[in-house]
Amino acid sequence: MISYKESLDILNNIDVNTTEIIELPLMQTQDMFLAEDIKASFNSPQFPTSAMDGYAIKAEDQALKELKVIAINPAGADDIPLLIGGKAIKTFTGSLMPKGSDTLIPIENVEYKDGKIVIKEEVPYGFSVREVGENFRKDELLIKKGTKIDFPQIAVLASLNYVTLKVYSKVNVAVIATGSELLELGEEQTKSSQIRSSNNYTIEAIAKKYGANAVNYGCISDDTDKIKRVFKEALNSSDIIVSTGGVSVGDFDFVKDVVREELGADVLFKGVVIKPGQHIMVAKVDNKVIIALPGFAYSSTVTALVYLLPIIYKYYNSEYEMPIINAKLLSNYKKKSKKTEFTPANLSIKEGEICVDFIGKRDGTSAIMTNMLGKTALSVTTPGSSDKKSGEYINTYIYNFSF
Repeated sequence: MISYKESLDILNNIDVNTTEIIELPLMQTQDMFLAEDIKASFNSPQFPTSAMDGYAIKAEDQALKELKVIAINPAGADDIPLLIGGKAIKTFTGSLMPKGSDTLIPIENVEYKDGKIVIKEEVPYGFSVREVGENFRKDELLIKKGTKIDFPQIAVLASLNYVTLKVYSKVNVAVIATGSELLELGEEQTKSSQIRSSNNYTIEAIAKKYGANAVNYGCISDDTDKIKRVFKEALNSSDIIVSTGGVSVGDFDFVKDVVREELGADVLFKGVVIKPGQHIMVAKVDNKVIIALPGFAYSSTVTALVYLLPIIYKYYNSEYEMPIINAKLLSNYKKKSKKTEFTPANLSIKEGEICVDFIGKRDGTSAIMTNMLGKTALSVTTPGSSDKKSGEYINTYIYNFSF
């Protein structure tokens, strides 16, 4: 087995070709990945602009205490009035500043009376004036290729008049669960040894959440010929294959052999010193990646989060940066092995700090998926780590930002 760090180094060096570049209407690109650099084609704003409702003035004229209002300057006006020294022009949020003005004094700072404003409180030079290029400047690189598109990107792209956008088409992920004991959803249980499959649905949901198309091939029994047939079919129609089960050292763990011998894959690594998921295997065939995960539910979920997401991002010319923060412990942590461990933790914010605890988390095997319910994260410890006490800090993978 290799170390966790070695496995990540190998993963980072996997080279794949990006998916096809397509052009879509702007609002169809949310959660997709940008396939072009976005540069500003103009300054924003293009002219000095009012940031508030008030009166355009020369800052030095505030010493006069009283200024005559000579015009009104609404937003979007065709003709922008000229300001004469010692005067004021009523100006609104978004209006271009009148020529000759340099400051906007808010309505709240003056009293309007008989066509004049009486200044009650002065403001500094340039107050509430948006300077040319405050938002962005012409030719400035605003959004890099490979960026995942969300509402901030859409806001900027809309302001640049991007009606359509070049993005990477979604990577296709095939999801396969193996095990003769598995039952599909809705399938009737006929033996007490049978269990309901959840791994294939979990992996499908993860793939979709992080920007991929997913095809669920369902449950395949521990039969070499069936596994071979489904894997070959999946390899022909997908960019990434993710399987669960069949990678350990049991008599019926056929997946590892099929990947090596039948698909002709180059095995990049098989076995990592991590808990859970030590029997994970990652392989490559041409431009396609195979990730064979363990069969226990919690184990396969954790290893999918750790190893599948970076691969998905590679097909989009992007990089998945695992969001790891140093969280404060609200309960003791007991190190269980000399491996890199991923431990489910309750996530909270207390007095402005991100905190974790393990209260109520079930202790047992890598099959306990209910430990990931609620506001959870994965605390991460290295092989050389020791027990930690409440009040200390622990590295924590915040895989879900919705807490």
